[in-house]
Amino acid sequence: MPQYMKLGSIPRKRHIEHRRAGGYKGEGIHYEEVVTTKGFDGAYSICYHLRPPTRVRKVEPAGEAPVQTVPQEVLRHHHLKTAALKAAGDPITGRVPLLANDDVILSRCKPAKPQAELYRNASADELLFVHKGQGILHTMFGLLPFKPFDYIVIPHTMTYRLEFEAGTQPELLVVETPGNLAPPPRYFNPEGQLKLGAPYSERDLHGPREPLVIDQEEDVPVLIKDGKRLSRYILAHHPFDVAGWDGMAYPYTFNADDFEPITGTIHQPPPIHQTFEAKGFVVCTFAPRLLDTHPEAIKVPYAHSNVQADEVLYYVRGQFGSRRGVEEASITLHPRGIPHGPHPGTIVASKPVTKTDELAVMVDTVRPLGITRQALELDDASYPFSWLD
Repeated sequence: MPQYMKLGSIPRKRHIEHRRAGGYKGEGIHYEEVVTTKGFDGAYSICYHLRPPTRVRKVEPAGEAPVQTVPQEVLRHHHLKTAALKAAGDPITGRVPLLANDDVILSRCKPAKPQAELYRNASADELLFVHKGQGILHTMFGLLPFKPFDYIVIPHTMTYRLEFEAGTQPELLVVETPGNLAPPPRYFNPEGQLKLGAPYSERDLHGPREPLVIDQEEDVPVLIKDGKRLSRYILAHHPFDVAGWDGMAYPYTFNADDFEPITGTIHQPPPIHQTFEAKGFVVCTFAPRLLDTHPEAIKVPYAHSNVQADEVLYYVRGQFGSRRGVEEASITLHPRGIPHGPHPGTIVASKPVTKTDELAVMVDTVRPLGITRQALELDDASYPFSWLD
C-alpha cells in the first residue's frame, strides 16, 4: 500500500470525540468511519464525517453488469483491435469487458459523456489505466488529479466520480479484482519502505491533494456494484462530507512514465517490469528503456512457452520492437500451452537499436482467461499465423 497520509481535521487519538460546531443537528461531533482491508488485518484509514455515513433513504435494484465469456473450440492467440471501439456510456456504464476469470476482469472504456452518478465497487479493487484524458477523481478522501498514462488505484468500496477535462476523448483500460491490488511485497524493506533499487519510490505515488468537503443535506444516488449485481442507494446527504482523515487505505495514482526500468547486458525477463500484484495475477509496465548492451545480444524477447500463465499486453504508445501489425490500443492474449515470441525479421531489425520508446501494460494471470463476445468482435482471426515468414 502507499505511505501513511493525513488530510484535513482529525483528533489527537483514534476513536475519541472530535467536536464540531454548527451544521448538522446531531450530537455535535464528527462521525468516525473506519475503512479497512483484509478484515481488520490490512491497511486502513479513519474518516471523520459531518453526518453519519449510514443515512440511507431508499434502496432499489439497478440491474446487472454481467461478464459472459464465450467457449472457444481451439486454443489460440488473439489480437483485439480495441481502437475500433465506439465511444459509449460514461466512465462506468461504458465499460466493455473483454477478458475475465475468477481473479480479474479486463475492460476497455471510451466514455461518451460525463459520469452520471456516484459509483462504488463493493466487491473489487479497481485499477484504471488512463490512456487518454486528464481530470480529477472525486472521493470522500479529497481531490485526486490524474493525467495520461496514470494508473489510478481505487480500493474496494470507495465511492467516486471521475471528472475528465473537456477537449479530448478519454480512454481507459479497467482492471477489476476481488483481491487486494498493491505493489509487490519484494519491493519493500522490513520497515515498510520501498527499497532502494525498486523501480519506483513513495515520491512517485500520489494521494489526494486537497480535501473535498461537501456539506449538503439532499438526496444523492450512489450506484453500487457487487459481483454482477447493481444496486442504487439514495443517501440522505452527500457522502463526500469528510472534514479530515488519516491512514493508508485511499485512492492514489502512479504514472507509467515514472517507472524506472531495470536493464542488463542481455534480455531481462518480465518480472523486472512488475508494478502491482493481486491474488491470481500481476501487472507490469513496459516503459521506454535502454536495450541490452552485450555486443551479441538479441534485443527482443526470446520465444516463450507459457506453462502456467496467460499473458495479456495492452499497447499504449510507440513501436513495440518484437511485434508486427499491432497498433495503439491493441490487446494481445497469448494463452498457456503454446509458444509466442518475436515476429520474423524483428530480431535482425533490433540489432542496431539502442533504446525503445514503447509503453505497454501487461497482465499475467495464473488462471486461464475467458474471452467475451464483445472481444471476439474486435479479434483479428489471422493473428495466430502472423509468425509465418
